[in-house]
Amino acid sequence: MGNLDLVTIIIIAANVIITYKGFGDYSFFEKYKFNVGAVKRGEQIRLISSGFLHADTQHLLFNMLSLYFFADLVIRLLSPVQFLLIYFGSLLLGNLLSLYFHKNEYHYSAVGASGAVTGIIYAAILLQPGMSLMFFFIPVPIPAYVFGIGYLLYSMYGMKKRVGNIGHDAHFGGAIGGYIITLFLAPWLFETSLPMIGLLAIPIVLLFVLKKMGKI
Repeated sequence: MGNLDLVTIIIIAANVIITYKGFGDYSFFEKYKFNVGAVKRGEQIRLISSGFLHADTQHLLFNMLSLYFFADLVIRLLSPVQFLLIYFGSLLLGNLLSLYFHKNEYHYSAVGASGAVTGIIYAAILLQPGMSLMFFFIPVPIPAYVFGIGYLLYSMYGMKKRVGNIGHDAHFGGAIGGYIITLFLAPWLFETSLPMIGLLAIPIVLLFVLKKMGKI
């Protein structure tokens, strides 16, 4: 993992250019960030444009590094076009889930590629469920599916407790996007990875059950 395909370079470059434009131009940032009230007034472009803006350099760097490590696997096992479908579909679904959860909070705003990147990470986990992930703060490899399920459970906790200034619902929506779109594009996974598909579906089903029960 970690090789840069042309399409990955273009996505990263677009994020960097648009993010730094936003850093230096407050009106540009305000015009294109995700905002519930603005989207409800018809400014749907924000559902996509907000994914190319970031709160600060650290936020941008974290998202682009995560994309760098997982993009090549998805492109190699599917195709550049299918990678883009997952990326933009996850970005859109992440913001739509945010809109659903915050529909009555007209001032709610968010920025970042996290939903899109989370979708790519989930696509990679589905396509290569046996891979292990290494983190600086954990000295042993973690199976990718354990990370995926754990991340979604943490996102649910973050949504319930409003942990940090983080769009946990956009992360969750992006993961759902990556999950659904990848299965649509690669139906052979139902033959090769059915137990893993079921396992990764558990936190997604749990989210909507808890939402219906009023727990989130």
